[in-house]
Amino acid sequence: MAADFRRRALTAASASGLHRLSYLEWGDAANPRVLVCVHGLTRCARDFDPLAAALADRYRVVCPDMPGRGESGWLANPMEYATATYVNDAVTLVARLGVDAVDWVGTSMGGLIGMALAALAGNPIRRMVLNEAGPVVAAAALERIGTYVGKAPDFPSLEAAERYVRAVSAPFGPHSDAQWRFLTEHVVRRKPDGGYRVHYDPAIAVPFDAAAPHKDIELWPVWEAIRCPTLVIRGERSDLLARETVARMRTSGPRAQAVEIAGVGHAPTLMQPDQIGIVRDFLSSA
Repeated sequence: MAADFRRRALTAASASGLHRLSYLEWGDAANPRVLVCVHGLTRCARDFDPLAAALADRYRVVCPDMPGRGESGWLANPMEYATATYVNDAVTLVARLGVDAVDWVGTSMGGLIGMALAALAGNPIRRMVLNEAGPVVAAAALERIGTYVGKAPDFPSLEAAERYVRAVSAPFGPHSDAQWRFLTEHVVRRKPDGGYRVHYDPAIAVPFDAAAPHKDIELWPVWEAIRCPTLVIRGERSDLLARETVARMRTSGPRAQAVEIAGVGHAPTLMQPDQIGIVRDFLSSA
């Protein structure tokens, strides 16, 4: 898959010190219309290559690697792998971009970060797409995710790594062999001995495991504070975002528009043309 981006980085701060935040930038660097795309818990900025390429004609598309993932630095204190740190990093990133407003696409964790930022007074988010994210996070999904976060083995080959990614990411739905290879090769790195390992800090599991809720996480006060036009995308087979939650999202807070993707669970990758079209149409409707 061809890529036409610029890799940039900035220095961000958390309570325990400074860290590197890497991001990809697509499109005209002088375009004042900016779209920020933020990935899920164990994924990275490269996930948005197809979406960014499709929208770079109208946006400066910016895709960060959140701390502990991709090319960004790892945090000294694992407990800082949390929404507050990510929101601070997002504010720093927007300041670096030199714009007053951005549109936002967030998948799973990236959507929760967008919600937290959009709920703040004076926030920069103009329009927002929440891909499999909402104000209720189902405990069953968290338990499933907890079975693999921070627990990935090393792999003897890229083929073995791909088998693992296909297994843990099966809810992404049907993808071509080339797409599965793409989804694999950007979240693993070659080891000195010739094998492969997942390329995220295993310590991102520390706060995740510490929370280990036995009931759903509810964030309705955050949702009610959001005012920007919002689209929520749900996978038909999602175990994280319930239809009942989406129904309430349509009548409360920003009164979101909603789309359900057939044959997909948590979460749509936004790599398929129809999924890209859904995002493009919503962002173009302003």
